[in-house]
Amino acid sequence: QVQLVESGGGLVQAGGSLRLSCACSGRTSGLYTMAWFRQAPGKEREFVAGTSWYDLYTNYADSVKGRFTISKDTALITVYLQMNSLKPEDMAVYYCAGSRRNEQRVQDRYYEYWGQGTQVTVSS
Repeated sequence: QVQLVESGGGLVQAGGSLRLSCACSGRTSGLYTMAWFRQAPGKEREFVAGTSWYDLYTNYADSVKGRFTISKDTALITVYLQMNSLKPEDMAVYYCAGSRRNEQRVQDRYYEYWGQGTQVTVSS
């Protein structure tokens, strides 16, 4: 099994920054693709950013391009999401997700492993 643990959420003013971390443990050798999703109250979970452990793939939702950056530390087996210029509409619970598929998917159903989520609150 694989365990994903997010951290780094919190309260920030609009225009501020946060960095989320996703620490992976367990049988991580089979993981290929990692992603961040978010879910705001009353809305469906949506893709935010994706990357893979074995190549230079990155992908971003249009709503966060130029503001968010996904990165990884292979030694620590940790994925990060640097979020700059935060807006009130970025407020949500952010989830880290992992997949054993070598596929650049933005749909959450393709990800087998999920963290518990971390709350990001942006005040206007």
